[in-house]
Amino acid sequence: MEELLQIAQKKGCKAEVFFSEGYSDIVSFEDSKLKNIDSKILSGISLRIIKDNKLGFAYTRNLLNKEELVNNALKSLKGGVDGFFEFPLTQNLKNLDTYSPDIEDISNNLLVEECKRLCDTILQKISCQINVTAQKTVNSLRLINTSGTELSVISSSYALTTELVYPYSSASLYRVIAGKSFIKAGDEYINFLTENYGHSLKEVKANSGRMKVIFLPETLYVLMWRLQTAASSNSLYQNISPLAGRIGEKVFDEKFTVFNDPLNDSIPGARAFDDEGVQCRQFPIVEKGIFRNFYYDLYFAERLKTDSTGNGFRASVSSKPSPALRHIYIVPGDKSFSDLIQSIDKGIIVGGALGAHSGNIPNGDFSIGISPAIYVENGNVVGHIKDAMAAGNIYETLTNIIDVENKTYISHGGNCPSILFNEVNVIIK
Repeated sequence: MEELLQIAQKKGCKAEVFFSEGYSDIVSFEDSKLKNIDSKILSGISLRIIKDNKLGFAYTRNLLNKEELVNNALKSLKGGVDGFFEFPLTQNLKNLDTYSPDIEDISNNLLVEECKRLCDTILQKISCQINVTAQKTVNSLRLINTSGTELSVISSSYALTTELVYPYSSASLYRVIAGKSFIKAGDEYINFLTENYGHSLKEVKANSGRMKVIFLPETLYVLMWRLQTAASSNSLYQNISPLAGRIGEKVFDEKFTVFNDPLNDSIPGARAFDDEGVQCRQFPIVEKGIFRNFYYDLYFAERLKTDSTGNGFRASVSSKPSPALRHIYIVPGDKSFSDLIQSIDKGIIVGGALGAHSGNIPNGDFSIGISPAIYVENGNVVGHIKDAMAAGNIYETLTNIIDVENKTYISHGGNCPSILFNEVNVIIK
């Protein structure tokens, strides 16, 4: 990596070298039977250069020729991408506990045993198709630049996902367990799946209309995707954000608070610095319904004449950093999940979402298929509905919050609770 910097400097460039390496072991069960055991090792290195205020980029999975990588980055300067920002000098960061040595003790046999135990335990309670995936991962990152920054981090994670599949369909109720090392699936986890699945097995009929709807932590990403897009400095720069000019304004329900929380090392994925070497920090996006902050990487911070918030992340080593919220935390409320259900006279639990990409995302619109659409009547789960959809706009939906669950769960959307909304438009065929 140091040689790459030296070569780039000799060619008159400011430069940044980013290295990523990781491995994972994955075990999957389908219909309670072992389907696959897979191990993956991935590594790569990318180079960003700035020369004559233009930005160049190149990457490789196998660094055989350092000169060639630098020359490829120099060739990319012809694309004319502006590079007026400076690579940062970052030092003296908070020391985070991102790696558990216990991760090395997780063998494929242990993953298989846990998946099998989980299937056997669930089948004692209910008969259904069970799909389980367990994965352990170790990742290491290193970043250096010509400003003098030298940063590295190693992180570990364990994740287990269990799906209970509805008969004659692809719909399933699922939940994730995640930590920095092995976590045994406990009774609360199993009971959530078996009880809600069992009570919703019956297919029922219902009428379309505006009703109470619970978005589970696993499906809240539908709404959070729209909020993240609107709060991104990319959208602000393109003048397509509905939140432009609204910092300090009450936009959502006061029960809704969302933080960027990268320093919370009690869960996997904590980061003291982003993929550009900028210090990460905690800050509110929405605080009691009031919009507080946009988030920035180096490029858009320079465009908008402000500072990066430490939110420049890469989708992979083959991509350049862009503004991203990787550490969302939604502040929980004071109601249990059963309390949320008991608050519903007639309504839906969004157990899964289809077509989350549909609608004008920057504008906050969503239109999703609900799969499964778990039906609640008089405070009880009574079945599921086929062919149901939910549609709306987050600037209406997130102002109609009835209650927020008192626990958070790691999911695709971040660290989130379930949220009960009022007056969501549900269409049923």
